[in-house]
Amino acid sequence: MAVLATREQRTALLADLYWAAVTAAAPGPALSAALASHPSEPKRRVHLLALGKAAYPMAVAAVAALRERDQELAGGLLVIPEPTPSPDPRLGVAVGDHPEPGPGSFRAAELLQAAVARIEREDEVWVLLSGGATSLLAAPVPSLTAQNLTELYRLLLGSGLDITAMNRVRKRFSLWGGGRLAAALAPARVKNFTISDVIGDDLAAIGSGPCVPDTSTAAEVRALLTSAGLWERVPEPCRQLLLAVERGETPETPKPEHPAFKTTQAVLVASNRLALEAACAKARTFGLSAHLIDAALAGEAANAGARVAAYLLTDDGENRPGAQGRGLNKDAICVWGGETTVTLGPNPGRGGRAQEMALAAARELSSGGQGGRGGQGGKKEVTLLVAGTDGRDGPTDAAGAIVDGDSWEAIRAAGRDPARDLATHNAYDALDSAGALFKTGMTGTNVMDVVIGLTRISD
Repeated sequence: MAVLATREQRTALLADLYWAAVTAAAPGPALSAALASHPSEPKRRVHLLALGKAAYPMAVAAVAALRERDQELAGGLLVIPEPTPSPDPRLGVAVGDHPEPGPGSFRAAELLQAAVARIEREDEVWVLLSGGATSLLAAPVPSLTAQNLTELYRLLLGSGLDITAMNRVRKRFSLWGGGRLAAALAPARVKNFTISDVIGDDLAAIGSGPCVPDTSTAAEVRALLTSAGLWERVPEPCRQLLLAVERGETPETPKPEHPAFKTTQAVLVASNRLALEAACAKARTFGLSAHLIDAALAGEAANAGARVAAYLLTDDGENRPGAQGRGLNKDAICVWGGETTVTLGPNPGRGGRAQEMALAAARELSSGGQGGRGGQGGKKEVTLLVAGTDGRDGPTDAAGAIVDGDSWEAIRAAGRDPARDLATHNAYDALDSAGALFKTGMTGTNVMDVVIGLTRISD
């Protein structure tokens, strides 16, 4: 059994479990396993297009696989979030912008177009896709400007829509989204190996689905924007484009019957579920009870944080719907996965969904009775980690945060008003003042968020 008497020991344990989750979803090994079961035709030249936050380790694995097969690498491109040397001189590198597109993203889209132009009919293309690609290689369709696209992305990021809904909209206006990359690559053979960063692992939502059909219509996208109260705030040229598609004046996005998808194969290689199971397995090696909660976290981050904290404070291990595992030791772990959202108001502060969720949980842990009674008659203590598996939560340098029942008051003691910080989406500065931020650097993978709660029942 792990020794967890101090806050430092509990924090170190949660960090270990986080890294177990991230390591299990490591893109390189996951892709290597997928490639082993999807052999390519030896006579075909292979191009690599690695796009997203996990592009680099996926490209390294793909280059190694080609060398093992003694197969030619014809060229390709990596589109990544941070400058990194290419694993092969025949692969170019482009650094895009995230979470909003910028000059790097537009340049990456141009370089992708050039890479696509060099692919011949008889070639094979491995598209190595991971989360973040939507912004990293964003560029507007011809009737829009870069400013139109940036304004749209900014509006959607603060709208409270989940990633699937956001990408259903964004792919409409992005040069490579909604199956357009597959259409541009046809008739070359395309194998799209994907790491999921969305709930339900919908391939059409991951990276805005560049190599899978877009089954939604322009009318459905307009209805989505209208129901979310966003239609009148969308840039006018974007609205006009959707209406032109509805009238049949502008083509729809590629649909399932498009011939490009006859030569395109999509393969899911890693997901959030794999990461959560690894965190539970690691916890058990420390002698802890570990329970994976099946219900994915979604919706407003602050609400989700309060729900998770309340659950941990009241859970006695006897009636845990959706959890895998029974019985509660004095020290136990509960694990969730998913991806929440934040609806931004005017003049928001710094933070991200994981930090906002952690700050809301800290309030619940403080007011909910860190000294409450556990199911075995002892005093219950809760420590909670909320973090993105990619290592970057929103436009900050933190993956998330680790909080407990003392964190809310620690923020007050630092001279801040945590309630105001939560209301104004300024979780970063609040958590930083209490030393609660969890910083990892970019991890090289992206399978949504992990939430790990440690409950201790002391004598």
